[in-house]
Amino acid sequence: MNSTGVPRWMRAAAPAGAAVALALVLTGLMAAVVGASPLQAIGALISGSVGSGGSLAATLLGTSPLLLTGLAVMLAFRSGVFNIGAEGQLLVGALVATAVATRTGSWTGQAVLVLVSGAVAGALWAAMAAFLRERRGVSEVITTILLNFVALYLVSYAVNGPLKEQSGAYPQSDPFPVTAELWRLVPGSRLHVGLLIGLVAVVVVGALLSRTSLGLRLRSSGLNPSAARVAGFPVGRDLFLAFAASGALAGLAGAIEVAGVTGRLYERMSPGYGYTAIAIALLGGLRSGGVLLAALFFAALGTGASAMERSAGISAVLAVAIQGATLLAVAVISRTSWTGLASAPPLADSESRDAA
Repeated sequence: MNSTGVPRWMRAAAPAGAAVALALVLTGLMAAVVGASPLQAIGALISGSVGSGGSLAATLLGTSPLLLTGLAVMLAFRSGVFNIGAEGQLLVGALVATAVATRTGSWTGQAVLVLVSGAVAGALWAAMAAFLRERRGVSEVITTILLNFVALYLVSYAVNGPLKEQSGAYPQSDPFPVTAELWRLVPGSRLHVGLLIGLVAVVVVGALLSRTSLGLRLRSSGLNPSAARVAGFPVGRDLFLAFAASGALAGLAGAIEVAGVTGRLYERMSPGYGYTAIAIALLGGLRSGGVLLAALFFAALGTGASAMERSAGISAVLAVAIQGATLLAVAVISRTSWTGLASAPPLADSESRDAA
């Protein structure tokens, strides 16, 4: 509670509430523009995302990659590094996970190695950008963006070459063996254990930033690197750690996606999760709890858009426009800058609440 009498949690939740309201208003306006019924469009959007057990499961299924990549971007931003390469780290994680799954036979516990290998691959991929920034002074914004394209073409090469399915019919890998697939949370549905891994990551990242000395160093380096150096913090080493942890989360997201959803690797397997993650991290106010809500929101928009296309005859592409317009409006409302550091919570309290 502050001097205005408004609880702090309500002030923190205001941007998310504004996002939901704006999304509904924008959906209605755009439906009217294309000649459809605004109420029918909004109803289809809501019912298609959370209106039934199946639609809710689909929304939660889409939340997993958005949540992990959103946490990856958030952790990097809070540490003062601009990791725009979550998409590439996700793709490399999926690539290495596929190689492990399809080239090591089939054995009990294989899924664990698949996930670990994806996370390690993402961490190493991100560490290249950290190395170039620390040793050569190259902006990580440039290197991470370029590495996204390198990863994209690596996946294309792999599924057309060394990882191409044995039948050679399509540019895709062989299917994962059953022992490499993720366990299903609900029998008969596609919802898998990756969602639980994402929720655990929310708690771990929140606790890391708020309750550990490493988190204090990372946040201090993010707020003022010069002051952190004067205080004796190993800013260069922490830069590597922040990048590696961020890349590991994104790589884990890629491994989960191929082991839990697609069951094999192919070109364009990601619809741009790593780029959407930037919007999710900013919309979530660079807090782990906020990232969870933002990931749910974006997943619901994506799931509901498909239902909107079926029920109201409105193109699912409209959902992309709604997401962009909503994010822009909420960024203005919350005065969130691209660094997000200006609106980041104080060093001690907000992440503690998220972790709790």
